[in-house]
Amino acid sequence: MSLGNLSLKSLEVESFHTRFSAWTPFKNQSLNRQLFQERVTLISHWFDLWTNKQRQEFLFMILSRSSKSQLRFIQDWLSERKQVARVDFSTVLPRCISLYIFSFLNPKDLCAAAQVSWPWKFLTEQDCLWMPKCTRFGWFLPYAPTRNEYGAWKQHYIACVSSLDWLTPREAAAVYGTLNEPKTEDEELQERQREKCLRKTIWEKIALRKKELFKARPPWLTGTRCSRSLKCTSLPGGPQLWRDRTGFCEALERQFLRASLDALPQRSNISGSHSYLSLLKKSHPELGRTDDSSSCESPLHVILISSRIPAYEMVLDSVKAGVVAVLYEPRGVTFEGLLHLLGRALQGRKAQGLGIFSSGNSREIDLLQGYKICIKNLLWPEVRDFWEKLGSCVTTEEEGGHVDLFVPLGASVLSDWLGPHRDGTPLSNYFIESKLQAWSSFTEFLEDTLKSVRKKLSPLFQNLQESIGGRMIGQFMFDTLGMDSILNNQGVAQALADGLMELSKEGSDKPLEFLSYFLLKKSSKKNEDFEGDYVLTERGLKETQDPLMKERSSIEDNSQDTKSSPRQSNLNMEALTTLERRLQMDSVEKRTRVVKELVQSERRYVQTLGIVRDVYARPLRAALSSNRAILSAANIHIIFSDTLHILNLNREFLDNLRDRLQEWSPAHCVGEIFIKFGSQLNVYTNFFNNYPVVLKTIEKCREMAPAFRAFLKRHDRTIVTKMLSLPELLLYPSRRFEEYIHLLYALRLHTPAGHVDRGNLTTAIEQIKKYKDYIDQIKENFKMREQLSDIQTLIWGCPTLSEANRYLIRIQDVVQLQCCEEKTEFYLRLYEQTQDLSLFLFSDVLLVTSRSTSHTPFEKTCKTTYRFSASVALPRVLIEDIPDSRYIKNAFVLRGLKRDWICATESPDDKFLWLSVLQHAIRSSMK
Repeated sequence: MSLGNLSLKSLEVESFHTRFSAWTPFKNQSLNRQLFQERVTLISHWFDLWTNKQRQEFLFMILSRSSKSQLRFIQDWLSERKQVARVDFSTVLPRCISLYIFSFLNPKDLCAAAQVSWPWKFLTEQDCLWMPKCTRFGWFLPYAPTRNEYGAWKQHYIACVSSLDWLTPREAAAVYGTLNEPKTEDEELQERQREKCLRKTIWEKIALRKKELFKARPPWLTGTRCSRSLKCTSLPGGPQLWRDRTGFCEALERQFLRASLDALPQRSNISGSHSYLSLLKKSHPELGRTDDSSSCESPLHVILISSRIPAYEMVLDSVKAGVVAVLYEPRGVTFEGLLHLLGRALQGRKAQGLGIFSSGNSREIDLLQGYKICIKNLLWPEVRDFWEKLGSCVTTEEEGGHVDLFVPLGASVLSDWLGPHRDGTPLSNYFIESKLQAWSSFTEFLEDTLKSVRKKLSPLFQNLQESIGGRMIGQFMFDTLGMDSILNNQGVAQALADGLMELSKEGSDKPLEFLSYFLLKKSSKKNEDFEGDYVLTERGLKETQDPLMKERSSIEDNSQDTKSSPRQSNLNMEALTTLERRLQMDSVEKRTRVVKELVQSERRYVQTLGIVRDVYARPLRAALSSNRAILSAANIHIIFSDTLHILNLNREFLDNLRDRLQEWSPAHCVGEIFIKFGSQLNVYTNFFNNYPVVLKTIEKCREMAPAFRAFLKRHDRTIVTKMLSLPELLLYPSRRFEEYIHLLYALRLHTPAGHVDRGNLTTAIEQIKKYKDYIDQIKENFKMREQLSDIQTLIWGCPTLSEANRYLIRIQDVVQLQCCEEKTEFYLRLYEQTQDLSLFLFSDVLLVTSRSTSHTPFEKTCKTTYRFSASVALPRVLIEDIPDSRYIKNAFVLRGLKRDWICATESPDDKFLWLSVLQHAIRSSMK
């Protein structure tokens, strides 16, 4: 076999062995390339058929098998197509490190960095960067920035830099003086030439810098308000400006300074007298002049806000800076008064825009109370005169003047406006739209809340209205008619009955005529009798008046004689003695009236307790005796036994008062009767101790005994019970002691100091007051027990709270925090909120609960639920304060035996009050 055939055969064998194998021949490059392409095509085909998960597994396997050089190749390839390595360091590094990096920049570089991105703008305007730069020159803020305000120190730096006086050494020497020796004329001439060259160089550099700033936004105009002021400001232009370089620089400098001043918040200084703008205008009078070539005044807008709109404080807070807000009370203001307020706000100027923010609807405006302006009264003289004077305060339509009516309120805030408007909606001319939207949302929430409150309270108010209306009508009828009117009505009824009896006896064909004739005849007889009695009484009055007139004339004659007599002093003494006797008689009469009032009020009180006995107790006991029991004997005893004992005691007290009043004289005493009554108050003690049990027994029997329910329905709120129910009647014993105290004080007031009864009255007052305090303590204890029961029902999984001498002190809502990095310094620690907590502080224990809020569908009302978390005895609670830092505010730590809580309140006042109350409660529990 030849050599050529052998080589060809070996090539075929080699090709046969490598085609379907994983081995790649290195010697034959063409065959190697062909096999590689075939395998890449096959793998690509498989890759297209795989799922996303399979592709990711394949890529992961390939990358894990790759070497470092191959991974570096992949990284370079990705970097060319997508920039993944260039990341903003301020978004990656912690904020404290980013602020530390920016602290090395000067103010000019900081202002330039603020234009890079929003994160850089936020970081470079922090007060911690600008405050050292201001304090280094002695520039301090005249006010304390609010919690959510940042950038105040930067704006203050700009204002201070803008107000600096740039003086040459010669000008500074002329203003402030110098300690150097006077120079010669040649030296002064050379110095002036140097100053001239220096000034020229400075102006050229300033002009070049201002030209660059004119093309782009200047570094320190970072606020949106500054950008708007630059847009609306007209700059001087033309060839003449470029020829006069100095005038251009001055005009441009004034423009940028005015824009920087407009960016500052319009706050007053410590004295509250001037703002930044007014202070700087004093140092730069040219800022106050109006120059058409360099500035344009912002148009004046005035808004009239009615105090009758809901949450008008939020509306006032949403007014833009520069807009004059006039708040008025519609109740006591007339049209003239409203115009006076407007004129005082304008101070002789004219407003380009005048808005009226008042309640009303699409047809009428509630501008003043009781005066709604609509189409019907628009042409009335006083209304027409008001609108004419109001229109005179606004510029003409050609100058852009307009009047805006914010009626109805919701539509003016949320919907489109009628009529043409040039620069946005009228709403944007007066208000900050975001704040006004918040006001609109709040009023909607308030209205929804009021609807739910009205829905729940309307049945109660309706029943209360019916009850009060019935009582008022009954009292009014009783006071108006009286017994004489009732007797007169009975006479009319008797006369009609007599006429009908006579009509039935006669049997007349014309009953109406007969009845009318009978009534006329009867009335004529009564009139004759009345006239006879009237003549007799008139004659008797004349007879009695004659001696009185005679006596009066004799007294007048005697008085004239006494005036002419020389013994005037004796008569004055007699007049003083008479006056003293009269005052004594008045005190005696007033003391007698108080005693009578005491007896009458006691009689009414006993009658009220007698209603309980006669209307409720006796029928129930009679039904029990007749084997038709409505209530059991035990329940009747629980409900009525103490009340009946009180009735017996007060009946005896009333009998003693009546006996004393029948033989009443100025020397008699009442205090001893009260002292005797006060020694028997143990009956009232039993009643007040059992009073909650009595009410619960009534409610239980009402639910379980239908007969008793029907019995109460038949007797409650009737004329016999004075339109009161059984529980309301049982309230009278607790109210009676306050009436006793008032009556005893009045009786002691009109009792002379040397009277025998004064000491007994003082003892009785102290005795009744002591028992009144005991009743108040019982009420307070009952309220505390009810409060503990309500809290236990409110909290899910809460243990039993009913303990002796336990009461609620304070409830505090806090947020629970968790420290992310405990090893770092405390002022660099970051915290994250985990959940909302509510701390219930009792007299002996601290209850920790988790708080969650759930919203009801289709309503804005929300429901708060509490879940029990832990309870710690107060002596075992430790408190640690966490100082405020940039990352945490109003925080503290509560440490128990097994668990700690890092909490934070919403405001510093809440934290201070909560910690002070908690520390006081802990100290009290340890005593």
